[in-house]
Amino acid sequence: MAQQMTIQLLLLLVGVAAVVGTRDRTHRARTELLNVCMDAKHHKEKPGPEDNLHRQCSPWKKNACCSVNTSQEAHKDNSYLYNFNWDHCGMMQPICKQHFIQDTCLYECSPNLGPWIQQVDQSWRKERVLNVPLCKEDCEHWWEDCRTSYTCKSNWHKGWNWTSGTNHCPVKTTCRPFHIVFPTPAALCNEIWSHSYEVSNYSRGSGRCIQMWFDPNQDNPNEKVARFYAAAMSGAGLHGAWASLFSLTLMLLLLLC
Repeated sequence: MAQQMTIQLLLLLVGVAAVVGTRDRTHRARTELLNVCMDAKHHKEKPGPEDNLHRQCSPWKKNACCSVNTSQEAHKDNSYLYNFNWDHCGMMQPICKQHFIQDTCLYECSPNLGPWIQQVDQSWRKERVLNVPLCKEDCEHWWEDCRTSYTCKSNWHKGWNWTSGTNHCPVKTTCRPFHIVFPTPAALCNEIWSHSYEVSNYSRGSGRCIQMWFDPNQDNPNEKVARFYAAAMSGAGLHGAWASLFSLTLMLLLLLC
């Protein structure tokens, strides 16, 4: 009798844990992964409407993690945002620079990057994004439009000469065309910001990849993408909890038999 009651109690605990775990993971997905801003240098604490976002940042005006001032600075050379010089190897072609401005707008303004936010120990930010699944067309167009511009580094996050207050090529590096430094679209998008992006096999509009470019007069397609990955991550956590509970229950049952 005692053994039977123990088994029933264990099964009841498993059921309760599953329900609680589901609710907890769903709540975390909603509050921690969706509609959030990174804890970084220029991000707002919480996303909200910004009716006057500047030019290429305007698609995020309905709900943004960036301020109007940040959106304006994102369009400037050597702006106060990061004092980064796009023209470190001569003038970057305007069509190429448009992609870097859009990249900056996505990073600063998007509230839909929560599933890929990671904590970091850096002086200028406490969080970053890692392996955001960038739609393949956005990456391919970025690479194609920058083929004739020049750079001296494949990872722009680190290794620059900052002695003048802005970035310059390190000593003994050579300026080369983008298509030499980045032989494929994936090499550009994956490597240039330390794997902030990971080029997706999915296309724009699929609901499975983050779009850098989208129509400001339409709904933000990245909201759907963030919800999909947040749900997938919550499911993965639940499966892990189930596996642990099942293993524990099985071990106890074997000990009782």
